Amino acid sequence: MPPSGPAPRIDAGLLLLRFGVGTILLFHGIFKATHGVAWISGPLGKAGLPAWMQYGVYIGEIVAPVLLILGLWTRLSALVIAFDMFMAIFLARRGDIGKINPMGGAWAIEIEVLLMVGALALALTGGGRFGLGRSGTTSRR
Repeated sequence: MPPSGPAPRIDAGLLLLRFGVGTILLFHGIFKATHGVAWISGPLGKAGLPAWMQYGVYIGEIVAPVLLILGLWTRLSALVIAFDMFMAIFLARRGDIGKINPMGGAWAIEIEVLLMVGALALALTGGGRFGLGRSGTTSRR
């Protein structure tokens, strides 16, 4: 017997997730585009990584979020965003992994983890049928 009630709106939910993750991260990218990313070379150097990698932030926080919002290359864009968030935690926030934010009791890195998990979910599911790319469609059961 089929379940009663309204049909699931998986594609609409994926669209909402794409907009949420993409928009939040795009604001971070716009801030870095207007204020620079030179400060990232310090944490990169401490981790033994070259300073030129600081410019990858523009790909991870501007290009990939725009593609995610549009539904183009959703899975790849989402993987880029997940990697960007992993690197943000590793380079800038790893000291906060075990901390609680005193201004509300939340996990100190919850926004980075939430964006990373949301991006990983989109990498696994694709972006749904409401997007400009065909490869992001979800499979039908």
